[in-house]
Amino acid sequence: MRTLKLILAYDGTDYVGWQRQLNGRSVQGTLELVLSEIEGKPVNVIGAGRTDAGVHAVGQVASVALSNGIETDALARAINGKLPKDIRVLSVEPVSKIFHARYSARNKTYRYFLNVASVASPFALRYAWHISSFLDLGAMRLGGQELHGRHDFSAFQSVGTIVSTPVRTISSLVVKERSAGHLQDLSDDSTATIVTIDISADGFLRYMVRAIVGTLVEIGRGRRPTDDISLVLNSKQRARAGPTAPARGLFLMRVTYGDS
Repeated sequence: MRTLKLILAYDGTDYVGWQRQLNGRSVQGTLELVLSEIEGKPVNVIGAGRTDAGVHAVGQVASVALSNGIETDALARAINGKLPKDIRVLSVEPVSKIFHARYSARNKTYRYFLNVASVASPFALRYAWHISSFLDLGAMRLGGQELHGRHDFSAFQSVGTIVSTPVRTISSLVVKERSAGHLQDLSDDSTATIVTIDISADGFLRYMVRAIVGTLVEIGRGRRPTDDISLVLNSKQRARAGPTAPARGLFLMRVTYGDS
């Protein structure tokens, strides 16, 4: 029996999320069906991040124990040959038996895409939140600075979520403007831009990134002051933060481990 580390990319639009569920297709369940067919018996796949319905990934990490001796490159090809085209295994590598995709992770980075344009591009609707109004990125950056460090993020988690502790450490939060690129060419909108919000932390609460994005967008729109972030944090009340941003703009970018 060997433990393998898989890196995956997927379009989460048509899935109920990473985690296996009784109703609806999940990324985990789909991958387990394929690996069970190759292994000849049921297998359990562990994911680094339990991405929610509609959330995407370009660097999800999974671990699985298999008894077959198929060479890793050949195994990756075999898995991809059986997976639907909106899920791809990017690499497979053997790791220590104690490796656990979730519990061994040191840091995770999510990226959220905002499509700032007068008219929503139909080519960005699956992967970005359309914002038609001007965003003050400077104000969003100032607000984001208040989130750096170790805090109780209860105000930014889904109501009713039960966790051992709501304390997390954000090591980086970057708000960046990017050229809309081919989206700009297709829409012929010279004002269109893509704004990304990258957040790295030692862990995330449910809906935490999307709640942070929703709050920062309100700051960017001038609907709340930049120093409101500290008040929201101290309140520990979800109602004090901004709306939950749509799932479609969120991507799990990478997961780092002690050897990364």
